[in-house]
Amino acid sequence: MLSQVYCSGFQPFRQHLLPWVQSTALSRSHCIQPSAIRHVRSWSNIPFITVPLSRAHGKSFAHRSELKHAKRIVVKLGSAVVTRGDECGLALGRLASIVEQVSVLQNQGREMMLVTSGAVAFGKQRLRHEILLSQSVRQALHSGQNQLKEMAIPVLEARACAAAGQSGLMALYEAMFTQYSICAAQILVTNLDFHDEQKRRNLNGTLHELLRMNIVPIVNTNDAVVPPAEPNSDLQGVNVISVKDNDSLAARLAVEMKTDLLIVLSDVEGLFDSPPGSDDAKLIDIFYPGDQQSVTFGTKSRVGMGGMEAKVKAALWALQGGTSVVIANGTHPKVSGHVITDIVEGKKVGTFFSEVKPAGPTVEQQGEMARSGGRMLATLEPEQRAEIIHHLADLLTDQRDEILLANKKDLEEAEGRLAAPLLKRLSLSTSKLNSLAIGLRQIAASSQDSVGRVLRRTRIAKNLELEQVTVPIGVLLVIFESRPDCLPQVAALAIASGNGLLLKGGKEATHSNRILHLLAQEALSIHGVKEAIQLVNTREEVEDLCRLDKMIDLIIPRGSSQLVRDIQKAAKGIPVMGHSEGICHMYVDSEASVDKVTRLVRDSKCEYPAACNALETLLIHRDLLRTPLFDQIIDMLRVEQVKIHAGPKFASYLTFSPSEVKSLRTEYGDLELCIEVVDSIQEAIDHIHKYGSSHTDVIVTENEKTAEFFLQHVDSACVFWNASTRFSDGYRFGLGAEVGISTSRIHARGPVGLEGLLTTKWLLRGQDHVVSDFSEHGSLKYLHENLPVPQRNTN
Repeated sequence: MLSQVYCSGFQPFRQHLLPWVQSTALSRSHCIQPSAIRHVRSWSNIPFITVPLSRAHGKSFAHRSELKHAKRIVVKLGSAVVTRGDECGLALGRLASIVEQVSVLQNQGREMMLVTSGAVAFGKQRLRHEILLSQSVRQALHSGQNQLKEMAIPVLEARACAAAGQSGLMALYEAMFTQYSICAAQILVTNLDFHDEQKRRNLNGTLHELLRMNIVPIVNTNDAVVPPAEPNSDLQGVNVISVKDNDSLAARLAVEMKTDLLIVLSDVEGLFDSPPGSDDAKLIDIFYPGDQQSVTFGTKSRVGMGGMEAKVKAALWALQGGTSVVIANGTHPKVSGHVITDIVEGKKVGTFFSEVKPAGPTVEQQGEMARSGGRMLATLEPEQRAEIIHHLADLLTDQRDEILLANKKDLEEAEGRLAAPLLKRLSLSTSKLNSLAIGLRQIAASSQDSVGRVLRRTRIAKNLELEQVTVPIGVLLVIFESRPDCLPQVAALAIASGNGLLLKGGKEATHSNRILHLLAQEALSIHGVKEAIQLVNTREEVEDLCRLDKMIDLIIPRGSSQLVRDIQKAAKGIPVMGHSEGICHMYVDSEASVDKVTRLVRDSKCEYPAACNALETLLIHRDLLRTPLFDQIIDMLRVEQVKIHAGPKFASYLTFSPSEVKSLRTEYGDLELCIEVVDSIQEAIDHIHKYGSSHTDVIVTENEKTAEFFLQHVDSACVFWNASTRFSDGYRFGLGAEVGISTSRIHARGPVGLEGLLTTKWLLRGQDHVVSDFSEHGSLKYLHENLPVPQRNTN
């Protein structure tokens, strides 16, 4: 049921409207949703949860992440959002999506209000249709088909269109909201309704009563009677605003109702620092009241009364009144289906208005600094980059006490919140710092001949020579959890390879990461490239960072398999280097040594079970069942308190077996292990290819021929013979350190060290050479001679 309330001249709500609503709208059980039964709806595929929504109004939110706590929300739909491109009729698909999102938020327990345009466009469509139908049949018959198509339609007056379209627009909203068991009420207002004190109180009381009854108010200017906007009327302070369009109406309504959030949807992404569409235009993520001078306003929307300048003025007025504001695009087909819910979830959508300006740079500015700093870093001499890394290694030992003190703060704050394996990753020690320093010096030594190394030389023709040389990838984004020791490792690798670097660490390691980043920048400062490495300290969500495709060239996640999967899913146009899971296998062959097997299994599984290179599945040749070797393996696992899961085939051999494994594709990350039986080496290889993650797989055997067959046929990033899976590590491989382990088949694979952070470019040196000289009748011929490559410095 859709209630119609015209604010001009109406009496107080309880006196006239409430009895009518009770006798109509309240009689339908679906119209009113008591707070006690607000719950997750099965009709929507947009995930949401019920959240605590309590906040004292009076001050706007300072950060996007706080928007999830917004209780009362106004959504303003601009004319360009509501209408079709031909300006005649409504964009039904967009409207349906908007209604669904508003319904999702309403059913979370929020109080939603709509300020909508579209009555004029809808009325224009209806009136044009009526005018065509009113032409006499005789006129239509005698005019001919072509003339009928070209029949002149008179210019339609906007107020008439609004009068004809308002009822149809609201009927459409009624039908859409009814699908989600939500009742809506229409309220038409004019400027007088805010300036007449009695009418203003009536309006306020009506809106509060509707919200209390869980009804969505749909508010619009009464365009059928509203006078023309005064040319010079504008915002006039906190208490006065001229309602001359739906932007100013939405702002006035938001402040009047003490709203937490105002979402203004139009046909542009937000505010830009130059006219939208120009080559240098950049979206302004956060806009502050003092930033008006930094914005260039373009022309206003193709439809509607308010341009972007009007939206900004209305938004700043609402912000001054204590309401947070976001201006975003409600017409883009790829984002409009979740733009409202994304904004409320705190995602980086549109322009967020805030009164709190952060002390440091934005992440976009950090990306630009990393880009320019990385390019300067790449131009340094190899000895200079090595000197920076050596200095960082010295700082790790010289500043040991300060580092460990910061790490102690992190450990104290994480106590009771993090599991034991994560606490172990978070912890730093003197021995860890010493190992880090040793690894960094290895990186410094290997960096002497990395950037600019010639891989190939070709003489294309006389005096035309081509070189392929190594160059940095560009800007790396490394996202890591828990492990602060990752920061200096990755920093050293970025310095050695000449890459700019953005670092995003977990909040559990805030103190440790801060001091380690300061030390990295101190080392970079000796050659004036301090800004090449940036630590993201703002409240940026990982998903938002993954959208910075114009600033970041490669994302490297270091953490749990869930983190890697989330980043791979969130990355928009940016390559991700990493592995989603570390399902490592060890195959114990029938000719395995009894002395070697238990040592290898214990080290692979028990030394650090949370690591991605820890053993997860043990494959045993059938001939070893019920032998002393098998008993010895089981006894060792029991002593180490490893929980055993039986594979289907292994379970079939046992009368009383451990719990049968739920999935053979499980990464336990703990003292748990799956044991399965295979009949041959080929069956072991087939099992690994079917259930493994192409990370690290091992064979234990004394038969060299069998071992070589395994090494050649297992298609994983790391394949070992008689060695622990835990050797799959950049430091242990002699790379100094790693940015991660990649199971990708493009670019780097396995532990990714310095070489994996380089790409190549081609350098061609000629003397007035043109392609036409090499044509069939040209004077030159291609030689394509391979030339010697300068020897690489391997010291």
